[in-house]
Formats: sequence, C-alpha cells, structure tokens
Amino acid sequence: MTARTAAETAVGDTLGPVTVPVGRETLVSYANASGDQNPIHQDEQFARSVGLPDVIAHGMWTMGAAGSVVSGWAGGAGRVVEFGTRFTKPVVVPAAGVEIEVGGVVKALDADTGRATVEMTVTAEGAKVLGRCVAVVQLD
Repeated sequence: MTARTAAETAVGDTLGPVTVPVGRETLVSYANASGDQNPIHQDEQFARSVGLPDVIAHGMWTMGAAGSVVSGWAGGAGRVVEFGTRFTKPVVVPAAGVEIEVGGVVKALDADTGRATVEMTVTAEGAKVLGRCVAVVQLD
C-alpha cells in the first residue's frame, strides 16, 4: 500500500466512491469477532418482531468499513489519527445482501503537519447511514 503524500493532496480532492458488500455471513463473522451477538444482526424473525424491516448491520461494522476505505486511501490504518461519526440510519441486510457506498472529500489540509480532514459520505440503497462522518489522516 502506497502512502499518500500531502504534496499530492489538495482541498477538494475526492475519495471513492468505493462499494463495500455486506451479507449475512459478514454479520455473523463480525458478531463472533466483536462479541456483539444481538439477534437483530442475525435473526430475521427476531429483527422483524422488534419492528425492523430485516436484520441490520452492526453500526460499528459500518463505521469500520468506512474507516477501512479511508485508511486504504491514506496508505494504511496507522495513518487514521481521528475518526468520528453519528449513526443516522441502519444498514438493512436482506438475505441476498446489500452494498454500502463510501466516498469522501478533503475539506482541510494542514501543510505543516501533513494532516488532512476528510468528510465522508456513507450510504446504503441511496440513503445516508452515517452522518457527520469525519476522518483526520496523517499524510507523508
């Protein structure tokens, strides 16, 4: 993975969009890795019984997927120095799976420190699923 440099980056540069698939097997794997075994993420009948349209992706999986995209753009996970978001809408995962789309725009660049602030956009089925999603990355 090649590290992005501050010299080759400018305010207004875009990242993506990158499509990230999510299927039910992804949710099971994430649940096992994270310890979050809430049945709304794996059991369709249970999810519907509590008013959801289907099982939903873990919010932290969604945030992590977006973080992976921006870290890949910056040149590695160690380059993400800040990452924050609000969860605005769940990612509904039908049996056939779904895709999230992750993009971003460089909103600020500090030439002295080499840090870029990237405003992320994360959607599923055309709906915004993360709000106020901002990453600060360290560039070479």
